[in-house]
Amino acid sequence: MSLTPAPGPDGHARCPWCLATAQYVDYHDREWGFPVADDRRLFEKLCLEAFQSGLSWRTILEKREGFRAAFAGFDFHRMAGWGEPEVLRLLGDAAIVRHRGKIEAVIHNAARAVELQREAGSLAAFIWRFEEPAAAPEVRATSPGSVALAKALKQRGWKFVGPTTAYAFMQSMGLVNDHAPGCVTRDAVEQARAAFVRP
Repeated sequence: MSLTPAPGPDGHARCPWCLATAQYVDYHDREWGFPVADDRRLFEKLCLEAFQSGLSWRTILEKREGFRAAFAGFDFHRMAGWGEPEVLRLLGDAAIVRHRGKIEAVIHNAARAVELQREAGSLAAFIWRFEEPAAAPEVRATSPGSVALAKALKQRGWKFVGPTTAYAFMQSMGLVNDHAPGCVTRDAVEQARAAFVRP
C-alpha cells in the first residue's frame, strides 16, 4: 500500500487506498483514524475486521448496514446469549458474509466482551492501553501494539483477533494515525487524537 497521497474527486490529496469508490472516500474522511471510545462501536469494528479476514474491506463496508441489522446493532450484552438458532438464522442472511466459523466467533466474542467490560470497566479502557505512540506512518500489517492487543485478547478467549486484524482495527479506531503525510484528513485526525480524553 502506497503512502503517497493522490488527488480525490474534489482535488484534495488523500490516502490512495480510499479512492476506489465514493463510499470509501466518505469512510476515509469521516471515520478512519478518528478516535473512538464507545464500547459498542469498538466491538462492532473488531467483529467486522474478523469478517474481513481473507476479503476486502470494501466488501464488508458495503454490507455494514446488513451486519448491523443482523447482529442487533452489535449489542454484545444481547448477543452473548445467542446460540445455534441465531447461527442458523445468520447463515441464511444474504445481507452479511455467511461464514459459520466467523459467525460463531463473533457470538463467542460477545460473551468475552461482557467479561472484559467487567474486568476493565469498559472495552475502551482496556483497548486504549495499546495505543501506538506518535510516529511517521509506514507500510506495515502489524505493530508492537497490535501484537500485544491480539495476545491479550486471545489470552481472554477471543477468536479471530490476530495481530493483522488488531492492527487494522487500531488504524480505523484512532489508536494510531496512519493517514499519509499530505492527506487532507491527517491533520484533522491528529487534532481529534490530541483532544481525545483517553478512557
